[in-house]
This record gives sequence, C-alpha cells and structure tokens, in this order.
Amino acid sequence: MGASLVDGRRRGWAPISVIKFVPVSLTLGIVGLPNVGKSTLFNALTRSDVLAANYPFATIDPNIGLVELPDARLARLAEIFSSERILPATVSFVDIAGIVKGASHGEGRGNAFLANIREADAICQVVRAFADENVIHVDGKVNPTSDIDTINTELILADLQTIEKALPRLEKEARKNKELVDTVAATKTAQTILEDGRTLYSAARSGEIDLALVRDLHLMTAKPFLYVFNSDEAVLTDEAKKQELRDLVAPADCVFLDAKTEAELLELDDDEAQELLESIGQTEPGLHSLAKAGFHTLGLQTYLTAGPKEARAWTIHQGDTAPKAAGVIHTDFEQAFIKAEIVSFDDLDAAGSMAAARAAGKVRQEGKEYIMADGDVVEFKSGRASGGKKK
Repeated sequence: MGASLVDGRRRGWAPISVIKFVPVSLTLGIVGLPNVGKSTLFNALTRSDVLAANYPFATIDPNIGLVELPDARLARLAEIFSSERILPATVSFVDIAGIVKGASHGEGRGNAFLANIREADAICQVVRAFADENVIHVDGKVNPTSDIDTINTELILADLQTIEKALPRLEKEARKNKELVDTVAATKTAQTILEDGRTLYSAARSGEIDLALVRDLHLMTAKPFLYVFNSDEAVLTDEAKKQELRDLVAPADCVFLDAKTEAELLELDDDEAQELLESIGQTEPGLHSLAKAGFHTLGLQTYLTAGPKEARAWTIHQGDTAPKAAGVIHTDFEQAFIKAEIVSFDDLDAAGSMAAARAAGKVRQEGKEYIMADGDVVEFKSGRASGGKKK
C-alpha cells in the first residue's frame, strides 16, 4: 500500500522509481513581544541554536524550522508492512523578530516584522503567562490580555494603512469594472471591522466578511491565529486559569506549555520525560500539542502510504480530492489520475494486514470526486508513465 503506482509496465500505470516528494508548503509565523520566550520555544521546536538573549530584537532575521507532526499510526503501519523507516508529516515555523508598540509605524524592527509576517500563512502568537522576575517584561508586568491587544493593534493599524492606500484605487477601477464592486464593498467592511479593533480572522469566523474578496490585499489580520501561552507550573496545573485564557482567544486554537521545560524534555529519556510532564500536569509534550494545533490552524490533514521501504504521512489541505492528493507525490499522478485504492487506518489496524482488510471488504476503489479523509491509507493508480515535470 505504498506511494507507488503498481507495476507501471505491466498495467500501464506509472512506477514510483523517479518520484520526488512535493511538499505542501505552509508556515506559521511565530510572533510575540520581547522576552515572552519566543526564541526559547523555537529552540525547542527545532533543536536550533537561534539566539535566545534577554533583550528586544535579539532575533533579527527569520529562522525557519520544520517540526515533525506526532502520528502514532505510522508506527503501526510500519509494523504491518515491515517498513524500514517512518516519515511523518511536518509543520513549518518561522521565528520572526519581536514586535513592540509602534511597529506599524516602523518602531524597533517593525518594518521587517511586518514584511516577514505577510509571508506567513498563519500567525502563531506566543504570549507570556509565566512569572519570572529575572526575565524583564517589556511593559513591566505580566498581562496576557494586554500583550495580545498590543500585537493585534499593530497588525490592525498596518492593515488599515494598506486599505487606506488601496481603497481609492479599487473604487476608481470598480467604476469601469463592475466585477470589483463586491471587492470594494468587502474592503469597506474590512475597514469598519478593523476600526472597531477586531481582527478580520475573528470576524470571518462569525460570518461578518468573506475574506476571499480581500485576499489580494494580503491583510495580516485575515490570517488564521494560533496562540501559545508560555506558562509556568502555576498556570499549567490551574484548569480555571487555562479556561480563562482559552476564552480570551476563542474561537482561535491555543496551546499551553513551558518553553524551558520543553527544551529540558528533549534531553531526557522517555521515562524521565514522562515523569517531568506528570509533575506539571501535562499528558504529552507541549511541542506535540503545538504541532497538532498548527496543523489544524493551517487547515491541513494527512493521508498515509506504506510499503517495505517506508511508512509515510503526506500533507494535504482539508477538502482535497484524491487527484489533488496524488499530485503531492508527483504532478503526473494528479494529471493522469485513474483511481485510488483506499482503506481507512482504523479498518487496516483492526484487520492486521491488507489481505485481511480486503477479505473483510474494507478496501475500496475511489474516483476523481472522492474527498480525502484524514488517515486514509492509499495507493494511487495513474494512466501516464512518470518522468514528467515535477513541482
């Protein structure tokens, strides 16, 4: 049940030998005020040596890292197919220089911050919820609500500047091109929402605006938001406090972790790591929770392939069709898609082998209109020999 398209010479389907991985490239931009633990978190995420000094703008240029998405299903697939290796899906994070009040007007490294965050597909905002007198807070006190408002305000102001520049041009063009009338109306709606101090992402979640109509403006508050509360044990073990913070950022996803503890976990064996997690009331490493939440925020899911060489998770967008999913492996597979042989992971797990799953009637053939489900175990079949253009 590997990524290969079975025996191309014998059946006319493309063989796998020249296939190269075509990743779905989406990134979360990690942002936060100075000294919230953003670079410490990034270090833990990637085991990187990004500078984590205790002063503003220590992180000057974006640093990019890929983080594995935890997926226990892959180990089971490797067991069933005797796979030599496991290749999980990844989530991409970009560490962006600390923002300060006035960044929308170029304060600090504001201009670079805004340029870098525009290139991210979603915003991962690190918010300080820990108390440590040895780590100064940029405003002199720990206040998650204020910190979130500060960053949102800078992004909102930057978006308002973008709209103020674009709206006169759009209105002029709409007088000649009636197809732009809806875009102008949506841009004005966006302006009203921003002037009200709200992000476009939250407004879209409540049905106030269709973000597709303002996509070409590349507005930053239209991006999905994910919040990471960098906490200490007092917060991690206080369910009422965590619920208060969840309510603060709803409907966005949020994750609670201790960035310093996450870095320590990487140096421990499994038993020691589990003991440390239990001591702070956690059931899994915060980085695992963050990778999962990031995947969800970006609107991604995985399908699985397996064979003697590898068990692998492939990243696709939620709602992708089978041909689109096949194209992640190789562009030819999308263009010349015939069908997909699919079994759900749960059915395969219960059956214990592909032969048993087939005997139980759990393996099915799906066509071009099939919408992929998370955890589908797939083998694609294509009518074109491989060797075409790769992405």
